Amino acid sequence: MNFFFETIGYLGGIFLAVSFIPQAYKTFKTKEINGLSLGTYGIYNLGVFCWIVYGFYLGSVQMVLFNTITMCFSLPVLLMIVKYRRK
Repeated sequence: MNFFFETIGYLGGIFLAVSFIPQAYKTFKTKEINGLSLGTYGIYNLGVFCWIVYGFYLGSVQMVLFNTITMCFSLPVLLMIVKYRRK
């Protein structure tokens, strides 16, 4: 593999994985979920789960690792949306 493109892949994985940290932190601290879509977070987490399964199938450490990290930050937001949404 080309080192440059491997590095780009890892950087992309890191950026995507940490992109949910600010939202997860804010939602956890404020319990404010207005403006967050249950459907969007539900579908997104389902898609990430599928990427993890596919990554295992391919034997792609990169795919499994970064999607698992992503889900560690996006799934709690989804769960908070479910918990704090107004009935």
